[in-house]
Amino acid sequence: MSADCVFCKIAGNVLPSTKVYEDRDTLAFLDVGPVVKGHVLVIPRQHYDPITGAPPEVLQKLIVVVQKVARALIRGLGAGGVNISQANGRLAGQVVPHIHFHVIPRFEGDGHARNWVPKQYENPQEMGQFGGKIRDALG
Repeated sequence: MSADCVFCKIAGNVLPSTKVYEDRDTLAFLDVGPVVKGHVLVIPRQHYDPITGAPPEVLQKLIVVVQKVARALIRGLGAGGVNISQANGRLAGQVVPHIHFHVIPRFEGDGHARNWVPKQYENPQEMGQFGGKIRDALG
């Protein structure tokens, strides 16, 4: 637990939250600033940040809970779909430095637009260069 982390404080019941799911390793609760009402955050109880430093077993448990929450938003709220988002680092839009997934219910006319505008590579060679660098880094 990180003493100055708001999500650690929520996981430790130091700060209140509206929990929707919890188990020994994970917690899911409503975001206090929802993109769409019903927006849920899924976190590990233990503090990890960034995602690249988290053990694979922690990430596996998180994504299973993300799936459970997504199903619940569809069944329980009648959502027509869900957006699942995860950001790492300030430049990516991460506000709380504790791994978390956003599970956002989507409804017709909910007013939430896509959060990016697709761009293009200059040509197939440039795309190939990016692909090669990523493949090389993956080993």
